[in-house]
Amino acid sequence: MGTGLAQAALRAHRPAFVGTAVAALFAATVVSASTMMLGSTSTDTGTGTAGTGTDGLSARAREQISENGVGDMAVVLLIGSIYMSIFVVVSTMGTAVTQQHRELAMVRAIGAEPRQIRRAVAVQALAASTPAALAGFVMGGFVARWWHAGMISHGLLPAEAHFRFGWLALPVCLGVAVVTTTLAALLSALRFSLLRPALALSEAATGRRGLGMLRAPLGLAAVAGACAVSVLLSKQPAAEASEGAFLVLILFCVGAGLLGPRIIGPVAWLVSALVGRFGSSARLAMLNVRTQPRRFSAAVVPLVLVVGFGLTKIGMHTTAEHCTGSAGSKGEVWLDYVGTGLYAGFAAIAAANTLAMISFERRRDVALLRVVGSQRAQVRSMAAWEAVVVAGTSLLLGTATALGTLAPILASAFGSALPHLPWSVPTGIAAGTLLLTLLSTGLPVASVMRRRAISVVKAA
Repeated sequence: MGTGLAQAALRAHRPAFVGTAVAALFAATVVSASTMMLGSTSTDTGTGTAGTGTDGLSARAREQISENGVGDMAVVLLIGSIYMSIFVVVSTMGTAVTQQHRELAMVRAIGAEPRQIRRAVAVQALAASTPAALAGFVMGGFVARWWHAGMISHGLLPAEAHFRFGWLALPVCLGVAVVTTTLAALLSALRFSLLRPALALSEAATGRRGLGMLRAPLGLAAVAGACAVSVLLSKQPAAEASEGAFLVLILFCVGAGLLGPRIIGPVAWLVSALVGRFGSSARLAMLNVRTQPRRFSAAVVPLVLVVGFGLTKIGMHTTAEHCTGSAGSKGEVWLDYVGTGLYAGFAAIAAANTLAMISFERRRDVALLRVVGSQRAQVRSMAAWEAVVVAGTSLLLGTATALGTLAPILASAFGSALPHLPWSVPTGIAAGTLLLTLLSTGLPVASVMRRRAISVVKAA
C-alpha cells in the first residue's frame, strides 16, 4: 500500500515533487562543486586527499596555495554548502509533505497504518532526490572546473595546478540530497501519521496552530546562539570575524525557520497592513497572507537567507573599502563573492520553488474566484500583491538579520556598527527579490487561468 500511496501522491502533487527534485539537484550541485574544490586545493597528503590536483606540484606552488589559505577557504565553503543544502532541502520537502496532509488523513481514515504513511513519503523522497543527486554530482563537476579556472586567473592557485574530477563527491552528494530529503519527509510525516484519523482530518483542513514542543525551544536557542557567536566574533580580528559571520547568519535563519509564523507572521502582518490600502485585490492578498502564515513562512525563510547573506557579505567588503581604502586581497574578495553568489542563487531557487509549489496548490482557490465572477485582472493583481507582501517581509527580516550579524563585528573593526553600502546594492537586492516573488507567484497563477475555471475546480 505504501508504494501505491507514493505513486498516487507523485501524480496528484507533481509540482511539489518537481520542486523537491530541483532543490535536491541544486543542493547536490553546490556540494559536489565544493567537495571537488576541496580535493583540488588540499596540500595535505596525510588526510586521504592523495590523487587530487595538487599531486606533482612544485614546493613553491604548494607554498603559494598554503599562503593564500585556499584550502581553509575551501573547507569553509564545503561546510557552508552542506549546512545550507540541508536547511533548504528540509524546508522544501517539509512543504511538499504538508501539502499532502488532506490525502494522508483520508487514507488514515479508511484504515492505513502509520508505518504505511511513513513508507509512502519515504518512497516519494527517494524517487524525487536520487536522480537529482546523481545529476547534481555531474553538474557540480562543471561548476568546480569553472571555479578552479577562476582561482588560477585570480592568482589563488598556481597555473600548474590541474583540475581533476573527484568521485569522492558522489557519496557526499547522495548523503546530503537523498538522506536529508528522506529524513525530512519522515520527520514531516511522523507526528501527522500518529494522529487519530478524525484529528488528522481536522488538522488537514485548518492547519496546525502550535509550533510543537521542540521547535520553539530549538528556534530560540538558535537565535540566542547567533547573538552569542556575534558578540564573540566582535572580539576577534577582522579576518576571523568575517569568516565566522556566515555561522551567525545561518543560526539567525535557522531560528527564523524554526520559529516560523511566530516571527514571520507579525512582520507579514505589518507589511500586509500597508499593502491593504491599495484596493480590493490588495486587501484580499492581505487576508490570504494573514490567514496562512505557516504556508507563506516556508517561502519567506529562503528569501531571508538570500537578502541577509547578500547584505552581510557585500557589506563586510564595502565597509572595509570605505574605512581603509581596501576591501582585502583581490583573489580572496573574488572567491568570497563567488561563494556568496552561489549560496544566494541556490537559496533564491529554493524560494522560487516553494512559492511556485504554494501557488500551484492553490489552483482550486484561484479557479473558485473566477467562478464567482472575479476578473482575470483582479486575480493577477491579488497574486502580485501577495508577492509584494512576501518580498517586503523577506527584505525586512533579511535586513534585520544582516544588521544583527554585522553590527558587533563592524563596531569592533571600524568603530561603526552600521555598514557602508552603495545604494546600488540594496536597490539591486530589493528589485531582484521582488522580481523573483512576482515571477514565482504569477506564472503558476497564469497557467491555471488559461484553463476553464470549472474544470480546475472539478479536477482539484
